[in-house]
Amino acid sequence: MNQSVANQKQTAFPEAAWHTQSVEMTMDLLGTSSLGLADTEVLNRQKTYGPNRLTPPKRRGALIRFLLQFHNMLIYVLLVSATITGIMGHLVDTGVILGVVVINAIIGYLQEGKAESALNAIRNMLSEHATVIRNGEREIILSESLVPGDVVVIASGDKVPADVRIIESRNLRVDESALTGESVPVEKSTAPVATEASLGDRTCLAFSGSLVSYGFATCVVVATGDRSEIGRIGNMLANVEQLSTPLLNQVADFGRKLTYAILAFSVFTFVIGSVWRGYAMKDMFMMAVALAVAAIPEGLPALMTITLALGVQRMARQNAIVRRLPSVETLGSVTVICSDKTGTLTKNEMTVQMAVTADKVFSVSGVGYAPEGGFRLNEENVSHHNHPELMEISRAALLCNDARLHQKDERWVLDGDPTEGALLSMALKAGIDPIAEHGALPRSDVIPFESEYRFMATLHHDHHGAGIIYVKGAPERLLDMCSMQNSTNGEQPLDRPYWEQRIQEAAGAGQRTLAIAAGKIDSSRHQLQFSDVEQNLTLLALFGIIDPPREEAIAAVQKCHAAGINVKMITGDHAETARVIGERLGIGNGKPALIGSQLEQMDDRELSEVVRNVDVFARASPEHKLRLVQALQANGDITAMTGDGVNDAPALKRADVGLAMGLKGTEAAKEASEIVLADDNFATIASAVEEGRTIYDNLKKSILFILPTNGGESLIVIAAIIFDLILPITSVQILWINMATSVTLGIALGFETSEGDVMQRPPRASDDPLLSAFLGWRILFVSILMMLGALGLFLWELDRGSSVESARTIAVSVVIVAEIFYLFSCRHLYRSSLSIEGIFGNRFVLGAIGTLIVMQLLFTYAPFMQNLFGSTALNAGQWLEVVGVGALIFLATEAEKAMQRWRLGRKPQLRQTP
Repeated sequence: MNQSVANQKQTAFPEAAWHTQSVEMTMDLLGTSSLGLADTEVLNRQKTYGPNRLTPPKRRGALIRFLLQFHNMLIYVLLVSATITGIMGHLVDTGVILGVVVINAIIGYLQEGKAESALNAIRNMLSEHATVIRNGEREIILSESLVPGDVVVIASGDKVPADVRIIESRNLRVDESALTGESVPVEKSTAPVATEASLGDRTCLAFSGSLVSYGFATCVVVATGDRSEIGRIGNMLANVEQLSTPLLNQVADFGRKLTYAILAFSVFTFVIGSVWRGYAMKDMFMMAVALAVAAIPEGLPALMTITLALGVQRMARQNAIVRRLPSVETLGSVTVICSDKTGTLTKNEMTVQMAVTADKVFSVSGVGYAPEGGFRLNEENVSHHNHPELMEISRAALLCNDARLHQKDERWVLDGDPTEGALLSMALKAGIDPIAEHGALPRSDVIPFESEYRFMATLHHDHHGAGIIYVKGAPERLLDMCSMQNSTNGEQPLDRPYWEQRIQEAAGAGQRTLAIAAGKIDSSRHQLQFSDVEQNLTLLALFGIIDPPREEAIAAVQKCHAAGINVKMITGDHAETARVIGERLGIGNGKPALIGSQLEQMDDRELSEVVRNVDVFARASPEHKLRLVQALQANGDITAMTGDGVNDAPALKRADVGLAMGLKGTEAAKEASEIVLADDNFATIASAVEEGRTIYDNLKKSILFILPTNGGESLIVIAAIIFDLILPITSVQILWINMATSVTLGIALGFETSEGDVMQRPPRASDDPLLSAFLGWRILFVSILMMLGALGLFLWELDRGSSVESARTIAVSVVIVAEIFYLFSCRHLYRSSLSIEGIFGNRFVLGAIGTLIVMQLLFTYAPFMQNLFGSTALNAGQWLEVVGVGALIFLATEAEKAMQRWRLGRKPQLRQTP
């Protein structure tokens, strides 16, 4: 078939429909055969389809990326501040402010390019080499040279090099968890499936980047590069819009309003002075500049960055690694957590949870491959020593098994099939010694598992020559092969209805079932035949196996619900499994899961309504997960998305906070996320949410602390102009106050610990302003107090005949000391700080105060500081006046807090943030 015909046929049957075609039709449409393509045809198709690799993203130049970091209103405010101080000749202050701006830009630059990194991670998932048949001969080539129509061979341990249609297979099982979320490897076959089959149900296809866990197959390539499923996800990821965080939106809004206010006050000051008071325009311009310098919180961006960074360090100690700084706070404001099931709410480690014998039903505790747990019978713990049947079925599960468990970095790691790993873990819980058992009953022969027979059988002989057969497989298959069952009273005839009922019960609990049986064989036989196992076996047990929820995840979900956060589970796994796991976690209340095919029938408006009431979604593709996140955001929710697979990457990037698994997560998921959970534990999310809320509290405390300083300074300047006074504080002294207090006292509030009720509050609304009306009032109130205190002592000193330098030094000291007292008050916005805990409860506060006292003493007494800032020495009496004013401001603030508690009906122990 020529190239044009092949291209026409591939166009007629695009990649999404290959699972519906028979083997013969697929080969015909692709113009190939079992002998593979000829070299000339390969070259032609390589020209048409290009290399089998993902197209790298378009990148912005490094200079453009760096310059864009300055495109922020608050940065503009700082640049204006630097320009003003430069015009005034204060080059040291200009350098300090520009240093803050550059540091913030560098941090943003280093965080840039996350989407490109995610696409790089996806490209790294592709296989480097492939075994291909061309011109009738087998050869190993670079995977990037594959083209549609190539015939490839895949075997256990291989990465699938492209999207392929299986044309011949032998016991092929493929781990597609990174793409579909399926808990166990998928059994593949050559038979086509229905058009509407979800990605995880397209059993005749294998997808690029997935891993062959068992068997081998011959396949034909149907899609390469960007046309493959993994390439399609990469393109989707590149086109996903990344949202700004609520904090950044609030800071941008705050910065704009602050800029407008500063400009308005500066113009107002200039007009009042030059028009009303008749000052020279040049003098009034410098006055307006002084007001702008006073009003601009130069240290605020650095203060916010440091507060977030402190939160990052605390979260790291709780196994949450933050990749993007503002997301630290965003996590504290989420209203919905969308969690993947496999590997997040569960460990992605199959576990035997039920062992059924002919007359007992044992429950098995423990989660995952770690042999930690035990057995219960009738809700009571039992010892395997008192139940010989447990030892017998555990021995059978161990010996009829090809998997291996071993410890690596204090974790139990499986080599082999997950279901067999679950059986091994159960055997270890029963006290079985693998080395001793394999030594006592070495394997003589094996019938490996094959999908058409649906069982595995092993032959063992002890050292006396006696032989025994163990068989494990699908329960319905083994029921046909067994005539007897083992019980505590010895062997009995098989009670088939009993076992069928138990199988239904296990299925109803979302468990996969596996049966195990034993048979006798003549001691002289050392080879197994199918005739040896087809009948007259004795059924030993039925196992219920599931990837169960983490025990700590159950408590974490409850904690999130108590905090007003809705938890939704979105998985590629089967609907019934998702429903059962969700019910055990407290998600969905046992309601049926909504499956991907149902979701596809809904438009965006319908989906936005559905996501309000449905909490469990199954058979979800990457597009489904992305649509669900977008629907929640359309409803006004702040969403966090967790995941570990490449199929989760688009939704992780789109969510307000993406949380990837650090242990078993793919690099694509990690690079698309803002936070990586180092322990793959959903419980870590609840702790991180609590930390995020604490960080936001501390940010508001820091802002509430620093702004009255600027407000008080601004009011001092305005009052001086209105009342025709000498400026009580110079511009350079204003800069000293702002920088000295923000880098010492303001940082201390970032170390405040969580309030006791932080996880009992509902999430704050995404449109809540950074400064509420209450906080605005508190800032104004304290600003007025500071202005009155500083201006009052300034005028008092002048009236007593002190020099202007001395009066200004006292005014500066009043503001500094008032800030020290006010810092104690800011530790609790509503609760009284007149307590031992309020004064001594944060050692960082005490350390910051000590540092600032030393700095202010240098400002007052050091000659070089006196020359730089125009300060002068104060006597003990003047210091007593300064401290007295600061104490009065503290008591006035505490009185205002008491009035607020009374007005709002709040008790002292209630939450401290509005």
